[in-house]
Amino acid sequence: MRSEGNVSEQRGDHMITFHQKGDFSKLTNYFERLKEIVRVSDLDKYGREGVDALAKATPVDSGETARSWYYEITHRNGSTTISFHNSHVNQGVNIAVILQYGHGTRNGGYVQGRDYINPAVQPVFDKIAENAWKEVTML
Repeated sequence: MRSEGNVSEQRGDHMITFHQKGDFSKLTNYFERLKEIVRVSDLDKYGREGVDALAKATPVDSGETARSWYYEITHRNGSTTISFHNSHVNQGVNIAVILQYGHGTRNGGYVQGRDYINPAVQPVFDKIAENAWKEVTML
């Protein structure tokens, strides 16, 4: 993209003239730097922190669910996402999910869920946002 502009103004005996030519390369470079603010290495660090926080917050019976947390970093359409997953599945049911949201029992009862995931990862997401904001304001 190219931009061109001309401004002329007569002020008393002096004429002010402004000519501008160029492209948006500086702005484009700025936005490219913004995209790289939270680098993959930083996201790896936050992923490990999140997994550790989730493992510590997970209700423990055998400990298998707590040990089964992992994270993934994906890049798609110029966007980077960090997501947390738990691989402990029993009879097709993800145990971390039923601990979070509750579940029915064999004899018709119900075990109330406990919100342990959101409070565990919220501080990690807050750190990511805080770090990104610091980087953006320093550019």
